[in-house]
Amino acid sequence: MRSYKAKAVEPIRLPDRDARTEALDAAGHNVFNLDSEDVYVDLLTDSGTGTMSDEQWAALMRGDEAYAGSSSFSRLRSAVEDVMGFEHVVPTHQGRGAENVLYGTLVEEGDVVLNNTHFDTTRAHVANQGAEAVDCPVDGAWDRSVEGDFLGNFDVEKGRAVAEEVGAENVPVVVTTITNNSAAGQPVSLENIRATANLADELDAWFVIDACRFAENAHFVQARESGQRDRSLAAIAREQLSYADAVTMSGKKDGLVNIGGFAAMRDDDLFEHAKQRAILYEGFPTYGGLAGRDIEAMAVGLREAVEPPYVDERVEQVATLGELLSEAEIPIVTPTGGHAVYVDAGELLPHIPTEEFPGQRLVCELYREGAVRSVELGSFAFPGADRPDYVRLAVPRRTYWREHLEHVAETAAAVREKREEYVGLEIVEEPPMKELRHFSARLESVEE
Repeated sequence: MRSYKAKAVEPIRLPDRDARTEALDAAGHNVFNLDSEDVYVDLLTDSGTGTMSDEQWAALMRGDEAYAGSSSFSRLRSAVEDVMGFEHVVPTHQGRGAENVLYGTLVEEGDVVLNNTHFDTTRAHVANQGAEAVDCPVDGAWDRSVEGDFLGNFDVEKGRAVAEEVGAENVPVVVTTITNNSAAGQPVSLENIRATANLADELDAWFVIDACRFAENAHFVQARESGQRDRSLAAIAREQLSYADAVTMSGKKDGLVNIGGFAAMRDDDLFEHAKQRAILYEGFPTYGGLAGRDIEAMAVGLREAVEPPYVDERVEQVATLGELLSEAEIPIVTPTGGHAVYVDAGELLPHIPTEEFPGQRLVCELYREGAVRSVELGSFAFPGADRPDYVRLAVPRRTYWREHLEHVAETAAAVREKREEYVGLEIVEEPPMKELRHFSARLESVEE
């Protein structure tokens, strides 16, 4: 039984098959190019697509739209300090704005940035600074035959080896992403966060946590890590972040809002430099490209995110989708993470080679079969990376019900039945920056 009830609803419709096929062709076999009205169940992302609470909607009315010195910012700063433990806060329009502010301040050409696994925009921001992004996932992070409690962990020895190879002086930043989105949304243990912080100290590097799903990660720590079960979710969430020098945050995830983010840090000098960069790219440091009303909603959302039973229900809904897909004989990564279910498209469509993007073909057929929108996080989204062809089904927060998840599983089952009919895809148009090609590239079916 959910701990909330609906106060507003939005009608959705299932377009007929011909309309879906026409829309997919017009989109160049890239579901980012689809109109939302042509989508029935939208699992493209959990970023900014969730449903706000009545308290958040009420907070919108308190929005102080002052250009400077907004009282809404003061409430956000208090929420960040109370929930996450950081005094210095630089608001931004969303998570990638926070990445620009922080990495544009800390990273220079020729540097190397270590991460348990860089996500797409993080990798792109590092590359944009002329630096190299190096992933340090633990063994088994991308192996479906391996199951573990914390497969999102940072491989500290791997990171140390990279630093020895390139020189510690060339590693200004060590990052941990919680949960590890690019590694199937798997969580990171408190023990590993401490060990990674120690590595950053050894290298005299800044330790940064990408905290956009910090509450979901705390849920897994509470459930799985020794000695944590009797602690409150809020206490675990705050301790996770206590080891970091700085965080980047997309409020569109565990801030429970539709827009917004921030960078937060402890160092006074870093704060001053980050504020100046924010003025250039985001806005004055007390609004950061956001309306005061959105800042108010994020301040409320941060506090709601660490309150049970919200997180328990959130993670349970994702697990339910995983169970429904497994029952339909769809190969997924288990155990499921906190925000999404990851399907192994390479296993489902073994006759399509990696260079012909089996994951993107699966994304297209999920849409064609049932107007379900998902996203490929394999060879198409991460060109040149050594990782499996996963498709992510990201569940928006407090938005869909079990019947919608059943539709997704039924759609996937229908795709599975037809899997031998599908052919690969090839890119016919792509942007200059390959790290971001999956957002706008266009593809066509490979000739048989």
